[in-house]
Amino acid sequence: MALDIRTFGDPVLKTRAAPVESFDESLLRLTEDMLATMRDNEGVGLAANQVGRLKRVLVAAVEDDEYVIVNPVLTYSAETTETAPEGCLSIPGIQVDVERPTAVTVSGQDVSGEPLLIEASDLLARILQHEIDHLDGVLILDRTDRQSRKAAMREWREHLLAQQS
Repeated sequence: MALDIRTFGDPVLKTRAAPVESFDESLLRLTEDMLATMRDNEGVGLAANQVGRLKRVLVAAVEDDEYVIVNPVLTYSAETTETAPEGCLSIPGIQVDVERPTAVTVSGQDVSGEPLLIEASDLLARILQHEIDHLDGVLILDRTDRQSRKAAMREWREHLLAQQS
């Protein structure tokens, strides 16, 4: 079942998510619903707080590979970085340039609580960093320069006004 995605301005997006302690049926259902929501909205990643759940859970997809990571922790970040445009399902229609390490290692657990270690580069590395940021209450607007943030905020206000008319 697809869930409602919280949008910019909702305080849940600026709130740090709590670690998952119960690996039960409700967690499995949440991750399945998050994957469906991500697919329905043509996203490549989704964090639980984007659907109003303050749990450290993220889902991601690159090509045909899907990832579910519970309690993700960034354990390694490459020194090389790349700046690229990023969008966000919680700020639809807005893209800003974000500088991120080109490779990362993320540890965590799968949906049944088993340990997980993912070494990622390029797009997957960017997605995982973006979603872990969400779980820490950090948005792409917090990761860009002042001028880009101001332009994005102006664009967002116009987006909201267009929806109201």
